[in-house]
Amino acid sequence: MSSVSRITNVDKTGQPNPPVPHKLFFLGPRGSFTHQAAASAAEALAGSRGDVALEARENVPAIICDVEAGEGWGVIAWENSVEGYVVPNLDAVIDAKDLAGLSRLSMDIAFDAFVRADENVEIATAVADESVATPGACTENIAVARDGEANGTNAGSVRNGDSGNSARASVGERDGQSSESIKRTSYISSLREITAHPHGLAQCTKFARAHDLTPVPASSNAAACRDIKPGQVALGPSLCGKLYGLKTLEHNVQDFGGANTDFLVVAPRDDVRAVLQEYRQNKVVDFETIIAVIPLSTGPGVIAKLLDSVRDEGLNMTSLMSRPIKGHAGTYSFIITLDAAPWQANFSHLLHQIVAEGDWAKTLAVYPRGEHPNPPVDTWMLPQGGICRKRAQSDGNEQRSVPGNTAENGTAQDGSESALTQDDEIPDAIKSTPLGVVDDANDRVEAEERELLW
Repeated sequence: MSSVSRITNVDKTGQPNPPVPHKLFFLGPRGSFTHQAAASAAEALAGSRGDVALEARENVPAIICDVEAGEGWGVIAWENSVEGYVVPNLDAVIDAKDLAGLSRLSMDIAFDAFVRADENVEIATAVADESVATPGACTENIAVARDGEANGTNAGSVRNGDSGNSARASVGERDGQSSESIKRTSYISSLREITAHPHGLAQCTKFARAHDLTPVPASSNAAACRDIKPGQVALGPSLCGKLYGLKTLEHNVQDFGGANTDFLVVAPRDDVRAVLQEYRQNKVVDFETIIAVIPLSTGPGVIAKLLDSVRDEGLNMTSLMSRPIKGHAGTYSFIITLDAAPWQANFSHLLHQIVAEGDWAKTLAVYPRGEHPNPPVDTWMLPQGGICRKRAQSDGNEQRSVPGNTAENGTAQDGSESALTQDDEIPDAIKSTPLGVVDDANDRVEAEERELLW
């Protein structure tokens, strides 16, 4: 038996407790978001049954290899609220021979930008000089602070705050200009590259573009910080600065606030079955399950038929996506997340139907379901372009409807009161959309034809 065999104590009723691993593998090095998730998972898993040691691995395939070899369990990033599924990890779980997820946990994600402690960084703030500006021209004054020493900033934290806004006084402010005249802040030095995990790079694109930095992917955000080279900016959790002796260039450089990443705890399938059995004995009833399905027959209506079966069984589907079967053009696996457990009658019947049709199915993960955020999709969240007749802009708690959807008496077409009257100012975000303000039905038809190409 392996020296890291699982702990299988016996509880007071004489029944064996479900297996708990001696080791929990995570994508290293120390300081990664996965490391933080693994620490939380280890604390939850161990309880009174013994400690769970955390061990870093260089990549996710190494984690899966060790899990399938029975050396322990693993923690892998699964889905990000900004960038979606971590596709390589999803593919790895689909292809794994003996592995499934048994727990899902979420972490808030924020990125700091770091440079080496010996990096010589200058800060340049570009200010529009309105006093000398002429139509069609803009003159910029540049204020430079070397190594963050000017205006009381210490070298350990070159700059705090959001990109494009300086905490120190600008040239424009000293000359009596408003701070609104500040156009951008850039870093004048040898900085040329920005490095992080691909998902980290994708979540900080505005910062990279603002400072003309070339993306360099790393195996993890913590690895990017540990291995940072001269001339590079590394992205990672705030603790990486102290952990690897780096200077903080900026805090919170991510494109979107409020991002979070979900992680899966993965284990050999027999261990997963044992843990799920304990959940059932403890009367846990709310589960979420992720399955993969590959229809062997192709053609029109195949997926519609599958979704009809999901609906007919009364199952709530919260996610649907597809992944190509590698090397075989036009073939796909479909990954479905459902609010149910495979042993529940309607879900079990669905799985039996899929198998009876001769299609391939595999359960990727089953875990207790946490609370689902089910907010409405407000119209201000919608992408540019496209068609939505109820497109509106949220102003605080007040929802404003597009005038093209409102009758003359201020009542919406559905009979409800409109939040926007003819005297209200139309927000620019609405005016800029194809269906912002339309004069009549002909304008609407023309806009729909342009956007929908019908």
